[in-house]
Amino acid sequence: MSDRLSVFKTYKLYVGGKFPRSESGRVYEVTDAKGKWLANAPLSSRKDARDAVVAARKAFGGWSGATAYNRGQILYRVAEMLEGRKGQFVHEVGDAEGLSKSKAAALVEATIDRWVWYAGWTDKIAQVVGGGNPVAGPYFNLSSPEPTGVVTVLAPQESSFLGLVSVLAPVIATGNTAIVIASERSPLPALSLGEVLATSDVPGGVVNVLSGRTAEIAAPLAAHQDVNAIDLAGADDVLAKELEIAAADNLKRVLRPQPVDDWTTTPGLDRMTAFLETKTVWHPTGSLGASGSAY
Repeated sequence: MSDRLSVFKTYKLYVGGKFPRSESGRVYEVTDAKGKWLANAPLSSRKDARDAVVAARKAFGGWSGATAYNRGQILYRVAEMLEGRKGQFVHEVGDAEGLSKSKAAALVEATIDRWVWYAGWTDKIAQVVGGGNPVAGPYFNLSSPEPTGVVTVLAPQESSFLGLVSVLAPVIATGNTAIVIASERSPLPALSLGEVLATSDVPGGVVNVLSGRTAEIAAPLAAHQDVNAIDLAGADDVLAKELEIAAADNLKRVLRPQPVDDWTTTPGLDRMTAFLETKTVWHPTGSLGASGSAY
């Protein structure tokens, strides 16, 4: 028998491309579906939430200004890294959700496929939701989507990995930056995703991952004046109502919890369009006569 001691993993937050512990120094115990201890996760504070907003805002200009094709390449690189670490995520998802190895593997593969799906949409969504508008006058009238800004995402509580990616990927695919509040009960897959993002080509601050008490972290983010939108996927009805009231102070976009029976079904475009603004440009064509346009 080997007499070596196991090296337990220390999970940390992911903020601004770095891995800080919570500034409060607090942690909480994470257990599996049977109550067995798995790890200590950081218990994020209000200060951690504010730091994440600063990092997300700093990264927004570069990320939103990148070409859609480039964002697609970067997201696909994340999928490559997830594929390489599939075994780790199978283990973490299986523990988090009480699944057999085969079921957890199927869920992780579906998650990687979901990430690839959104990577493919980065340079196509503008063609679907934008375009030329018919107007009565000598004008070109063109509408194009633009990202909303900094988005807080409350990850689903039950679906620790597939649900997480299903709400995070559409936010960053469209050029927004994100602050993710991981599932309170099962945060480990989300914290490990931060490690994948850090070793991919995703610029620091584009995604920031916080773990801890969902209500405690979400409250200051919902009221934060530099957060532009919030996805309440991981909030119950009571918390969602409180956060929506707090978000109204600076007219945040709010996506209320949507009932999802099965995260494995192919998503539509709703989560991408939820955090897009539409810019419309008018440009004169010149005088329009019987012979056509004159410039």
